[in-house]
Amino acid sequence: MKTNKILGVLWDYFLMTIGSLIFCMAWTSFVIPNGLASGGLTGFCTILQYGTGIPVGVTYPILNVALLLLGFLALGKGFGFKTIYVIALTSVLFDVLPMFPQLEVMMDEKLLVALVGAALESVGIGLVLLRGGSTGGTDIIAMMINKYWPVSPGRVYLITDLVIISSLLFVPGKGLVDMIYAYVMMLGFSFGVDYVLLGNKSSVQILVFSSKYEEIANHIIHNLDRGVTALQSVGWYSQKESKVLLIVARKQQLNGVINEIKNIDRNAFISVSTAMSVFGEGFEEVKTGLKLKKNNKEQKTED
Repeated sequence: MKTNKILGVLWDYFLMTIGSLIFCMAWTSFVIPNGLASGGLTGFCTILQYGTGIPVGVTYPILNVALLLLGFLALGKGFGFKTIYVIALTSVLFDVLPMFPQLEVMMDEKLLVALVGAALESVGIGLVLLRGGSTGGTDIIAMMINKYWPVSPGRVYLITDLVIISSLLFVPGKGLVDMIYAYVMMLGFSFGVDYVLLGNKSSVQILVFSSKYEEIANHIIHNLDRGVTALQSVGWYSQKESKVLLIVARKQQLNGVINEIKNIDRNAFISVSTAMSVFGEGFEEVKTGLKLKKNNKEQKTED
């Protein structure tokens, strides 16, 4: 049991190391050599390098250490060792990788640079996040602000990225075009990291309004092998009671479910919304550790 746990921890740190390497190479091999930038702390350090000449390898660890100290003061011991490990590793990589100019990839097409950089960054950060790590930076700022003010982390990320990227306009030699490329990279990273984290696990929630709800529910349960929940409803205009069907399915199954519904009732009204996380039979399991504790308790009782 202990061996499996040790191997699991080593696997986590191995993947976080690979992710950190990919993340840093996205910047040192593509973004920075081609004069581009983006959001986040790395983007801010890159813009500082363009404006002052101070390398990212110098400003990145200093600012991250400062943010970590502020985080400890404001949030207590809320940072795991994995986050500290990733911050330390990426700080070293940002200092070491520029020593190998053969790793730099120069491109004439800036849009391609932004897309490649965003793709690599999202894969790298995605691997780190999947194993429970974090690169710090604006994550820490978001957590501190969210503790004292009712502002969502997503809004903090958006505002900080907008401010950081807009500061490109104050850097000599940079202009509106550079800022647009930075926004392209920011958007590409946002979509990319969502895909890495969710992948084919992304799910949708479907609401079906139809007078043929019984036929649709039976068809979906018996032929599509999906669960259906019938919710009591009242049409306020007609004052007629009916049932709304609630269906949760994988995103890749969406078109198939809709087509089957339309084959039964072409006039069915269908509402689809994204479900970021779905836990339960047929989807993901909640990893709370309760099952492990229960098993250990039962084993002790038997002993």
